[in-house]
Parts: sequence; structure tokens; C-alpha cells
Amino acid sequence: MKKQRIYLDTSVFGGLYDEEFQKYTELLFERIKKSEFDVIFSNITEQELAKAPEKVRKTIELIPGNSSECVKSDIETVQLAKKYIEEGVVGATSFADCLHIALATIYNANVLVSWNFKHIVNMVRITGYNSVNMSEGYKPIDIRSPRELITYEY
Repeated sequence: MKKQRIYLDTSVFGGLYDEEFQKYTELLFERIKKSEFDVIFSNITEQELAKAPEKVRKTIELIPGNSSECVKSDIETVQLAKKYIEEGVVGATSFADCLHIALATIYNANVLVSWNFKHIVNMVRITGYNSVNMSEGYKPIDIRSPRELITYEY
């Protein structure tokens, strides 16, 4: 079976150190360490992590190099992110969140993983992002929390 390509937004890295999200984030990282996924993160994630405490910044080192890809934002991702805002999916203050969605979409992630329930993992927002994606000629993106990526063995 082909591995899922998952895009991790910055909230997932911080989730390891947040009491509310820690358990499920640890379970996700156990699967990541076993190379059960091809993991995508971005220069936007790296920029956001640069402002985080050191222990959160170091979390990126838990991803095996042979199963990870760091992608970079470009004109295409910026245009798609702006389109989400123009279409009213979220407000302009959520531009960085939109960049994560655009990067995951353009780099063919099967799933974007996030703990951001307000702007990302939210049925109304997901429908909006995917409506824009399809109108712009992209595939819809599946958006889930780490809790939804655990297996029943846990």
C-alpha cells in the first residue's frame, strides 16, 4: 500500500508540548518515526517554528529525513492563498494558514494535519478551501487533526 503524503502545519509540532493535544500528537509522531507517512512541511512552517521555544523548534528533527520533504512557497501558492481570502473562506489575518492549505494542495498532500480548529480543521472552512481548489483546477484536500490519524492498535 502506498504511503499517505501528509502536510504538517506548525500547530502539530507545538502539539507535542500542549497538554490538550500531546497524547494524539505523540501517537502521530510514533507513526512518523516508523516512516508510515511521507511528511511534507514548508518554509512557512520553518519560519513559524523559528519564533517558538527551542523544544518545539527541535521537534522537526523527529521526522526521518528519508520520509520528509520541505517545500517552498512561491507565486502559485501565494495566488491560491489570496484566492481563499478573496472568496471569504477566512479573513486576511489568516494568510499564513492559507499558505499552508495552498502548499499542501499544490504539493499533492493527501492530508493536511493541524490542530487549528478555528481556521483550518473546521468543516465550514474545509468546504470553502476545497470549493476554491476545485474552481481553480486543483484537487480537494483532506484536512484532519492528528487524532484522526491514529490507528486502532493504539
